[in-house]
Amino acid sequence: MIKQLSAILFIALLSMAGSGSYDTNAKIKAVYIYNFTKYIEWPKDYRETSFVIGVLGDTPLFNELEKISSTKKVFDQAIEVKKFTTASDLNKCHILYISSENKEPYSTVVSKIKTFSTLIVTDTPGMATKGSAINFVIKANRQKFELNESNAVKYNLKVSNSLEALAILVN
Repeated sequence: MIKQLSAILFIALLSMAGSGSYDTNAKIKAVYIYNFTKYIEWPKDYRETSFVIGVLGDTPLFNELEKISSTKKVFDQAIEVKKFTTASDLNKCHILYISSENKEPYSTVVSKIKTFSTLIVTDTPGMATKGSAINFVIKANRQKFELNESNAVKYNLKVSNSLEALAILVN
């Protein structure tokens, strides 16, 4: 009976993950994003207000980031999580997570934030070579991330050597 129940639960979880309505890695990605803040240096004027994490596109990651923001800070800055539905809604944020569910063209998003010092984080294959600084990938059934440091430097961000050591480096 327990084996049957476990099998049914496993199949239900798989079907939910496949439908796009449930991201089993949302909590892991949220923790990664929070920890990226320890290894990236933003310009001085970005340390004067709340630390803003923007989410573009519909994703359960937004809720996980909100949970983190209720108990954590980035240095002495409160964390504010903002949800954006379109690129035209975007404004200044420290980190912008672009969901794979986002329908906006990447070039439209970049043109809207190009004057900000924003760390762009994605989870779509190939995005680290197309402009994002960090792109989530699955390798050997584990959540990993690619880092394209030159894409971070374009936005006036400094990446620590420690983060480079943890990443899959992409040029």
